[in-house]
Amino acid sequence: MKVSWRTLSTVLLEDEVLDKAFSRAKKAADRVDDSDRVFRVRKQMTRMVQTAADIIATEFTELVNAWPSLDQSPLFDVAMIDACVGCDDYRKHLATLQWAAKQVQRIASQNTKKITRTGRTELMHDGRREAYGRISSIMRQVGPSLTWLSETREILKRLPKIDQVLPCVVVCGAPNVGKSAFISALSTGNMEVNHYPFTTKQIHVGHFTHRRLQYQLVDTPGLLDRPMDKRNDIEMQAIAALEHVGSLVLFLVDESESCGTPFEEQMNLLAEVETLLPETELMLVSSKADLLDPLPEMWESVREAEADWRANGSEGEPHLPLLKDHKGRTCLSATEEVGLDAMRLEIVRQVKAARPNDPMELPEGWYRSDQ
Repeated sequence: MKVSWRTLSTVLLEDEVLDKAFSRAKKAADRVDDSDRVFRVRKQMTRMVQTAADIIATEFTELVNAWPSLDQSPLFDVAMIDACVGCDDYRKHLATLQWAAKQVQRIASQNTKKITRTGRTELMHDGRREAYGRISSIMRQVGPSLTWLSETREILKRLPKIDQVLPCVVVCGAPNVGKSAFISALSTGNMEVNHYPFTTKQIHVGHFTHRRLQYQLVDTPGLLDRPMDKRNDIEMQAIAALEHVGSLVLFLVDESESCGTPFEEQMNLLAEVETLLPETELMLVSSKADLLDPLPEMWESVREAEADWRANGSEGEPHLPLLKDHKGRTCLSATEEVGLDAMRLEIVRQVKAARPNDPMELPEGWYRSDQ
């Protein structure tokens, strides 16, 4: 089930729901017209009780139905929800609203019977007041759940929008190796920057489009850039979920060590990432090629080949030469924009190789209305 947290309606709090229900109930009573006083009061009181209960029950039922079921959500989304707010709390508070919707309807049924079975108008008013009191008591019980859901909506609105259908490239590496600069340089448009409660750092999502198919670039600092013993269980679950969305893992290393992490430690982190994401194709890329001394031998030839391709409209999928360092490792420079076009085309080829090839299937994404 795909959901856009940004489009979910605002969650009304306890007092707001009661005000909405009781004001609608008053308007419903004002529309009653009967010349017989006893019949008029009976209709007014029953209509007020039933209308208030219907408004609250509908509000809660629609809210529960609008929020995605965890049982039907992709593993990655469930892991992100668990990491941000906790799946147990998520289920508990939605279940509380389902319970409340049934309770207010039960109260309305019981009290409307009391009202209709008496001919004394003062008892009819008592029946309506009793119903309002019991409904208000139910609302006090669900008030904390409404507050939790309202706060949770604000948190989940900041979750990255990762399309399960489109190719997703996970970009990782030690801190300050140039992951964000790489994604920014490769992406078309601005990156999304998302703050997560389980890390003081950020998640970056960038995109580039090749032949009408959008490729997603996900940077996960705080998840894949630190040793295993510094990760908690929630982070490990989120890492495991990346296995289900990642078509390719790009591991960036900084051979110049200007990032502040010794190269040996970067290689140890690479080994951990390979263990964490064993089923996803991994490509090792050396960033900050402009800091290498001397520059890679292919620097000028790659720069010229990429410039010619861009000048000719960036058409097709030519095998632009990948920039290689003195050890034969693929490298690039995001700041000088050398090796980026070749890397973009290499990502396209790697993703195609990793995705199932069905000759009867049209390219995914070309028909989507939201592109």
